[in-house]
Amino acid sequence: RFEFCEPAFVVGNCLEIASDSHQYDRIYCGAGVQKDHENYMKILLKVGGILVMPIEDQLTQILRTGQNTWESKNILAVSFAPLVQPNRNDNGKHDAVGLPPCAVRNLQDLARIYIRRTLRNFINEEMKAKGIAQKAPPKRKRRRCRRRRINTYVFVGNQLIPQPLDSEEDERMEDDNKEEEEKDHSEALKPEEPPRNLLREKIMSLPLPESLKAYLTYYREK
Repeated sequence: RFEFCEPAFVVGNCLEIASDSHQYDRIYCGAGVQKDHENYMKILLKVGGILVMPIEDQLTQILRTGQNTWESKNILAVSFAPLVQPNRNDNGKHDAVGLPPCAVRNLQDLARIYIRRTLRNFINEEMKAKGIAQKAPPKRKRRRCRRRRINTYVFVGNQLIPQPLDSEEDERMEDDNKEEEEKDHSEALKPEEPPRNLLREKIMSLPLPESLKAYLTYYREK
């Protein structure tokens, strides 16, 4: 349904990124940033990019508006563990972390994206014409019944001791709750029918070679 790029993962300390690394549109830091490293993180942004990071116990959003200008605003108060400080090697220098290069998609990928986007637009227009709204199926919420207790008091000698006692209404609520749990469990065991993939159906109905259909569906069987 969506055209996301393939994610790339790099293991390393974000405070040791190579100086020749390219800049990004969006950056999120999931650990507390010290004030000394604020400018270092901001330099990784493109103009118009947004950086979200915890700094000085505030989750801060920073927008880069120019080569040397930024706009900052605090979102909410947070508490994060701090970033791990860089380790120095025997020569007293940091081991630079290399990030993946920004590669342009090849012609095949661009053609696949365009074809899928065109078919998706046709599907959306057909559904609008039929008055069918695309909505995700709502998740069923499970009711939880709280047991209500009636406190009674028992005299033991000269002392008044509270003693909890279940009422008949509590027993009925407990029985209803058990029946509902059994019903939910039995329904959960039933195999759910997967939602219709209209885009896949449209692709598979095209008069194209099977290899091209497989390429358009990312070689997926569902």
